[in-house]
Amino acid sequence: MEKQNSELFLENCEMMRENERLRKKAEQLNKENQALLSELKQKLLEATTKQISELQLKASSTSSGTANKKSNKARPQKHN
Repeated sequence: MEKQNSELFLENCEMMRENERLRKKAEQLNKENQALLSELKQKLLEATTKQISELQLKASSTSSGTANKKSNKARPQKHN
């Protein structure tokens, strides 16, 4: 009985060490995952901001082009 108890105690100690090792590894992987997620969110935000800027630029150039056409139509043309 004593021998079996000692074996179980050693097995339990080994499992606790393995559990601690795995807990630390999971913690490390979680930190890496959070860092990568943060980086991905930042890149997505930058890409979205760039797209919005490009769309605003296109919209402003289109609206100014439309305004020029309208102002040209409003001006009477000179006939020589």
